[in-house]
Amino acid sequence: QVQLVESGGGLVQAGGSLRLSCAASGSIFRINTMGWYRQAPGKQRELVAVISPSGVTNYADSVKGRFTISRDSFKNTVYLQMNMLKPEDTAVYYCNARKIGFDSWGQGTQVTVSS
Repeated sequence: QVQLVESGGGLVQAGGSLRLSCAASGSIFRINTMGWYRQAPGKQRELVAVISPSGVTNYADSVKGRFTISRDSFKNTVYLQMNMLKPEDTAVYYCNARKIGFDSWGQGTQVTVSS
């Protein structure tokens, strides 16, 4: 099992920025696709961004052009840079490590965007 710890959430005004961090327990990026998901109150958890072992990224249409996923393999950390935040971005954000047949999840970090 991969241990994941998120940090960097908080309260920010619309139009502001936050950077989320996800620290992983070891060198996993070569075999795991890393992702950020979010879950807003009353809504289903949704994929925000992913980065594959080869470094290919993909984003939900709702965040494309505003969010950037990246990783630092030396630090075993994946990041989500969130710019131009909107109130609808308010959610608990979860870090995910995925390989065939198994998912690992962090505990989540709250992001609240005020209008």
